[in-house]
Parts: sequence; C-alpha cells; structure tokens
Amino acid sequence: MISARQSFRLLRINVVLVRHGLDELVMATHLFRPVRFLVYLSPFYWFRDKSIGRGARIRGALEDLGPIFVKFGQVLSTRRDLMPHDISDELAKLQDRVPPFPGAEARTMVEAALGKPVTELFAAFDENPLASASIAQVHAAKLKDGREVVVKVLRPGVERQVRADLDVLYLVAGLAERYWRDGRRLRPLEVVAEYEKTVLDELDLVREAANAAQLKRNFEGSELLYVPEVEWDLTRRDVMVMERIHGVSIRDIAALKRAGTDMQRLAENGVQIFFTQVFKHNFFHADMHPGNIFVGVEDPKRPVYMAVDFGIIGTLGPRDQHYLAENFLAFFKRDYKRVAELHLESGWVPVGTRVDEFETAIRTVCEPIFNKPLKDISFAQVLLRLFQTARRFNMEVQPQLMLLQKTLFNIEGLGRELYPELDLWRTAKPFLEEWTRDRLSPQATFKRLLAGLPVISELILESPARINTILRRLAEDDGEVKAAEQERLKAMASERNRHLYQAAAGGALLLGGLALLGLGGTPVWIDLVIVLGGGGLLLWGRAVS
Repeated sequence: MISARQSFRLLRINVVLVRHGLDELVMATHLFRPVRFLVYLSPFYWFRDKSIGRGARIRGALEDLGPIFVKFGQVLSTRRDLMPHDISDELAKLQDRVPPFPGAEARTMVEAALGKPVTELFAAFDENPLASASIAQVHAAKLKDGREVVVKVLRPGVERQVRADLDVLYLVAGLAERYWRDGRRLRPLEVVAEYEKTVLDELDLVREAANAAQLKRNFEGSELLYVPEVEWDLTRRDVMVMERIHGVSIRDIAALKRAGTDMQRLAENGVQIFFTQVFKHNFFHADMHPGNIFVGVEDPKRPVYMAVDFGIIGTLGPRDQHYLAENFLAFFKRDYKRVAELHLESGWVPVGTRVDEFETAIRTVCEPIFNKPLKDISFAQVLLRLFQTARRFNMEVQPQLMLLQKTLFNIEGLGRELYPELDLWRTAKPFLEEWTRDRLSPQATFKRLLAGLPVISELILESPARINTILRRLAEDDGEVKAAEQERLKAMASERNRHLYQAAAGGALLLGGLALLGLGGTPVWIDLVIVLGGGGLLLWGRAVS
C-alpha cells in the first residue's frame, strides 16, 4: 500500500523525469499507463532537446531530485557490469554540490551531541562550512590546546529523509523490474539494496571514525598515505572531530605541478596504496574519488597522499584475495582456462558450469584488449569484462567485488590523469607475484597450520565419542544388529582413529619440517629427517585408514 507521502514523492519524481525527457521510464510503470496521454500534452515532451543523450538526461534528473538521489546515482555508476556504458559514464560525473545548511544550526547540533557549549569545547568554531555534501558538512575549528581540527556534522533530518527516499526507490525499482523491458536485466532492486547498505553506514560517524583509526594504524610509519587523527572524546554518532590536514587537492593538477611534484611517483604510489590496502591489509578506502584525496608536497619529490571521508570501507575474504590476484596474473598471461577455473573454484559462478565454454567466452571478450600495449590496458576494464562475461554464466553478485571495482576505477583514472604514461601492470605485477609467493611460502603455510591447529585438535579428540554415538543410535534404531557386530564396528572405528592420529601427527611434522627449511637456522639434515619422517607417517596413516 502506497502512503500519501510516498504518492506525493512519486508524483514529483515522475514530473522531474518527464521534464528531462525520460517519459519512457514513467510509462514503463503500470501506475501511469491509464494517463499516458497527459505526457503528450506536456510542453516538456514537445520542446525537449532531443540531442541530449539518455545518460545526460538521467544525470540531470537525479541532480534535480536532490542529494540522496545524487548519491544513488554515484553508486549506480559503479555497477558498470549492469549499466550501459553511456549511462555509467554520465553518472560518474555526478558530484555532491549541495547547498550548506546554516552554520548556527550546525553549532546547535554539535552542542546537543557533545553536551557542552561550543565555546567550552573549542577555542574557535567557524560557522561557515569548509565543505557541504549530501550526508554531512564540515566546519573548521580549533581545540583549546591550539590544534586545528575539522568538525563533521550530519545534515539535520538526513536519516529520516534517507529512509523516506529509500522507500520510494524500492517502490520505483520494484515497478521498473516488473514492467520495464530492461528491468530484469538491470536488476534495480538489487542495486537499491546495495545502495541502502552503503548510505546507512555513512549515517554513523562513530563507524567512520573507527574506519579512519584502523586505516591510520595500517599505514603507521608509511610514507605513502597519511590519515588524520580522530578526536574520540569529541566524536558521536552525528558529530565527528578529526585533525585538520593541509594539502593540495589532487584535482588541482596545475598547483601540484607548480609545486614541482613528481607526478610519476605520485601516480605509481596511488596504485601501490590500492594494492597494499586490498592484498596486504584487506581493508580498503572504497570512496577514493578526487574530492576525498589531498597531497602533502612538503617534499615534492616524495609526495604523500592524504585521505579524508572514511564512510565507505571494503574488505575481501582470503579466498577472494587469492582468486583476484591469480585472476589478474592469469589474465595477463592469457591463460583463459585458468581464469575460468578460478571463477569456478571461488564459487563466483555455479557448480556445473562448463570450463571450456566459459574459457571460450572469456577469450572472445578479453583477447581484443591485448591489441593495446600493456601500459594502456585498464585493470578496471579487465575486471569489468570478466564480470560481464561471468554474468552470462549466472555469476552471483559479489558486493565486495563491486566496491573493489569502483575503487580501482577511481585510482586508475586518477593515476592516468596525473601521469598519462602510467603503466599499472608494471607497477602491480611485482606486488601481485610477491603476494602470491608469500601466501604459498612454507612460513605462511605453517602460520595457517598453527592458526587451524585448535580446530583440528578438537575434531580429532571428539571423533571417537562421535563415532560411538553414531553406533549407539544405530543399535537403538535397528534391533536386529547383534552385539558381536557392534563390537566389530567399534574395533574398526578404534583402529581408524589410531591411524587418523598418526596421519595428523605426520602432517604436522611434514609442515613443520618444511617451515624449518624455509626459515633456516637449523641443520638441513635435521629438517630433512623431520620432513621425511612426517611424510612417511602421514602416508602410512592414510594408507591403512
């Protein structure tokens, strides 16, 4: 049932869509089919500029509908595996150009959140905002000890507005998916669900502050990325206070060049930051568009990235990390069979998908990319092509990979704008190869073994009791099982458990010996004795069990 508020909002949305020449979207829903003739009476229909492409028209409509729809369009632009290119390219141009709310109102909200007058909390508080976006705006301030900070304040009533607009977006998406001819293919409900999670996360500034603190710890002592310090005593769900940074906006390329910045190093550092976050830290800033990045140029030959706005963070599971790294390496070796196998092994495509068919599809789509020099090949386009191809084989949506793709598009586009000759493959390949080697090294294997030992030990120790329970239940369920037969089964189970212990012990010795070989520090002959002894015990235990 549609509420009066939703009806009014829906009506306004449709008026805006018609004004921007998107009447086909309006007529795609069954709600307005009975009055479709009204569209043809509208002056917007007869006098619209037909030279404007559909992507530009959709972008204009979202800008008119307000900040929440602008942010939705930004998220939508990242779904290049679902959206046509012309629409994605236009939506990527959306910016949060939102009029600020009064500084006096921001002051009142800060005082309400922190429970004290601003004059007691800060030595100075500037009511003129530094920046204003769809979710929050930022004010400059100074602490009592003289340190400069920024105060981020959620927009008044933003959560209520977000939830109301989400209800309308779900309504419109449901109608579009049901009645629009491209609705099922573009999966609008799925896109709105992804957007909902993203935007609701941004409404909690304590969460954002925690993200910033983690990112700062990850790059502690690094010369690649600087993250401002959070003032935890002055941070609440709707107010966050952080150290103020002074850098050159990465969008101001002319200023960076005037400062003598090493643009090649800056671009390559951006790529290194991305791969470090994704593969080393498994915690990446997923909103690294140019508005959120500044550059410290105190030493222009060693420029430092400075990040802000940590509301959107992405993570990958170990399996995703592994398969993603191997996918990149296999792709650039043109090993399309391995790419297909990796998609199956990772669970990204359904079990039962024919590897040869999938391999052929990947080759057909990706081989033309290699007509370009390696330095001109886009990592983001590689991911996009792979996802688009996998879609045909019913690849399930992987939200964590969508965030990664969005971030990679941002970093890659920014890097090539800073330094057009940037060779992402040359920068990334050594990193990926080293990460893959390290992950498969004896030391890493030994660490994973140690981490899993408590679980393995528990399973081994519990197995006799579990087997006895099964046998007892079997006897209870089948009265004809004889006592002698039960004893025989118990003896077999006991013998099997003994060999399982031997196999487990042998496996532990084998891995331990390999680790010692890799680490060094002990005589090689001792390491070999441990390896051979463990291997023999493992094989014996497995053979007789």
